[in-house]
Amino acid sequence: MDQRIKLRIDYLRTNLKYLNDAELAEYNRLTGQRLTHQNQEQRQAQQTYQTESNQSRASDDTVYAKKQARHGKKSKKAKSKQPKQQATKATKKKKGKKVGFWKKLGRLLVLVLVLMIGFFIYGYHRGKSKAPEGLKTETFNGVKSASGATNILILGTDQRDFQTTGDARSDSIMVMQIGSKDKKVKLVSFMRDTLVYQPGVSQYGADTKINVAYNIGEQDHHQGAEYMRQVLKENFNIDIRYYVLVNFNSFATVIDSLYPMGVKIDAKFSTINHQKVSSVDVPDDLNWTPEHQDPVQTIKTGKQRMDGRTLLNYARFRKDDEGDFGRTKRQQQVMQAIMSGVKNPLTLFTGSSALGTIKGVTSTDVSDLFILTHAPGLALDAAKGIESYTVPELGDWDDAYDQYGGLGLQIDFNKYQAKLKDLLG
Repeated sequence: MDQRIKLRIDYLRTNLKYLNDAELAEYNRLTGQRLTHQNQEQRQAQQTYQTESNQSRASDDTVYAKKQARHGKKSKKAKSKQPKQQATKATKKKKGKKVGFWKKLGRLLVLVLVLMIGFFIYGYHRGKSKAPEGLKTETFNGVKSASGATNILILGTDQRDFQTTGDARSDSIMVMQIGSKDKKVKLVSFMRDTLVYQPGVSQYGADTKINVAYNIGEQDHHQGAEYMRQVLKENFNIDIRYYVLVNFNSFATVIDSLYPMGVKIDAKFSTINHQKVSSVDVPDDLNWTPEHQDPVQTIKTGKQRMDGRTLLNYARFRKDDEGDFGRTKRQQQVMQAIMSGVKNPLTLFTGSSALGTIKGVTSTDVSDLFILTHAPGLALDAAKGIESYTVPELGDWDDAYDQYGGLGLQIDFNKYQAKLKDLLG
């Protein structure tokens, strides 16, 4: 189209409202339309409205762009606002659903935890109800270890039901350490015939067997555990915080409560008269009475499950060629089997009752709070294995006589003090 004609059409369209008949006819001829003066005004009104509308939109876009610039955002046209707001609302709904799910899951986990703790405490107190009459907590002046770990004195006595504590001696003497920095459970056993210095009793230095210390202290207003603590501190420089006394019956009761199906253990004996054995007749201590003083039980070697009575008899036997050292080694094996056996999470419920039973049938100054807060961690650490050590080591002693003429074990105290410091801190 000729540029001049185009300019003429633009001029006529712009002044459409004011055209006379000749100009309107010219406009119709150039554009091919059939406008009259009546629809000429309507068309001009539509064009005016469209122009004003476009100007209004442009003005709104300018204001919106300025607002967006103030907030450091990119300007967008007004028609894009509504979809953006809808997308934001959809995102918030999704986030709300996720937050709601995690809140519900958190509440469920808290509820399960509370129930587990409740079952644990219930089982613990149910076990404590089995405490025999007359059982008392002895005076014990426990001392915290400089390393920050907790040392517990465990004494296994040969007391029977018809005897008093003043008639008993300590067959097993152990110090268990828990809460060490390396997260290991450590167990030190002292051979019962080791000659030590006992304050107020010894006359010639280390001239009294260590297992006598419990009996001497027990005759002095039931301070057997406390006097043993003093003897261990005097001779080996060990600080002990708590004590636990276990006799024949309490040991068997605890084992049968904690392990109703028996404890898994690989029974081992040394040679007897230098001959290998497949079974051994051991004293049946739990069935010993003044009328029947020599009951025996046959225990075979190899892997098996032992109830409390059998485990007690196995741990106390010392008539093989390793003598008291062999018994001490079996006692450590029994302790490891007991502690490392608590691996199944279901023992949270049976174990709590057993813990209560331990508390109920043993004389100890370990508090309920300490047991409930430390038992789970102790079980997990012990399940990884127990680091055991014996004082003295096999053959690392000289035969010597105590002040009463009995044969005992003479050791180098400086050497073992240094070893125990490295082990226990």
